[in-house]
Amino acid sequence: MGRGRALEVMLSARDYDAELAERYGWINRALPANELDEFVGGLARRLARFPAAGQATVKDRVNAIALAPADDFRRDSDLFGAAVRGAEAQARIQAALAHGFQNRDAELDLAKLLGDLAV
Repeated sequence: MGRGRALEVMLSARDYDAELAERYGWINRALPANELDEFVGGLARRLARFPAAGQATVKDRVNAIALAPADDFRRDSDLFGAAVRGAEAQARIQAALAHGFQNRDAELDLAKLLGDLAV
């Protein structure tokens, strides 16, 4: 997904259904549950017919072009950890726990609940 959509997704903290995620380029394909096994099985059988060395080369090149270096992922993880330990995040976590957000219903509507949470 492009920069604009990535910012929308990350900053809005909304939940996205499969169809919209597919349209945004976040996922490759959205399929009904009853079609998933057949699609994945067919894709796996097709991929298994190609030489493993060629597939490894393709994956290596795509990763080299499309993925950030491992140090960038580590930096993102470190930044997230520092942010979560910060006073504002800790206050939000405590408020969420005080409001009983640690249950399935809250998890399914977490983006809305957190957006409505007054700290």
